[in-house]
Amino acid sequence: MSMMKRISMIFRAKANKALDRAEDPRETLDYSYQRQVEMLAKVRRGVADVATSRKRVELQMNQLQSQSAKLTEQAQKALGMGREDLAREALTRKSGLQTQVNELTAQHAQLQGEEEKLTLASQRLQAKVEAFRTRKETIKATYTAAEAQTRINEAFSGISEEMGDVGMAIQRAEDKTQQMQARAGAIDELISTGALDDASAIGQGDDITRELEQMSSQSDVEAELAALKGATTPPAIDSSAPAAVEAGGAADESAAPVAQAEKEEQS
Repeated sequence: MSMMKRISMIFRAKANKALDRAEDPRETLDYSYQRQVEMLAKVRRGVADVATSRKRVELQMNQLQSQSAKLTEQAQKALGMGREDLAREALTRKSGLQTQVNELTAQHAQLQGEEEKLTLASQRLQAKVEAFRTRKETIKATYTAAEAQTRINEAFSGISEEMGDVGMAIQRAEDKTQQMQARAGAIDELISTGALDDASAIGQGDDITRELEQMSSQSDVEAELAALKGATTPPAIDSSAPAAVEAGGAADESAAPVAQAEKEEQS
């Protein structure tokens, strides 16, 4: 097979497939029905034309028959008057008219036969058109129902593109929800174990903590100051007792702020 034949065959196959996909059986049925209706209309017009011709022939026949009857009367009158020549002329004309009447009679019979045939054909064609119309509507209804059922089945099975998008959106929402739930659970667990401070409780303990730290720092300073004072005081030579008393008083004075701070801390 040559290259051109293969290309032509492929092109025809693809074109046929595209046409099959684009073809709607309902539109095809409607088009066929419209063609049959047009054909029926042509047949009916043909019946009307034949009937019109037949009627025209009947009128001509009636006119000729009237003229023939009149010529017969004229021939009788001429014989009554003794004018045989006039009677012969009238009968001669009547004979010519009769010939025309005979021809028209044959033509009338032919037209009448054709009219009957066309009328019968029109009736049969009309019956076929009506039957086709009924069948067409039945097929269209069945096709529409099948198409709707197919779409419903595709929607339920998730085959259709619309339902596929909806399913993906639901899946993303579920994944997002699970992530948020996992994050919230992890934060709660960290807070409960103390690994993560509760932001709502941090502000409440700051003032107390700072005050306690400040008091502890002051106590340490006073204690260290008292220790330094005791280490740098010179011992008395003659009056040891008063010096001891003074040292004891100084120690009591230096320890007083510490005791006061500890008391306030305990309270």
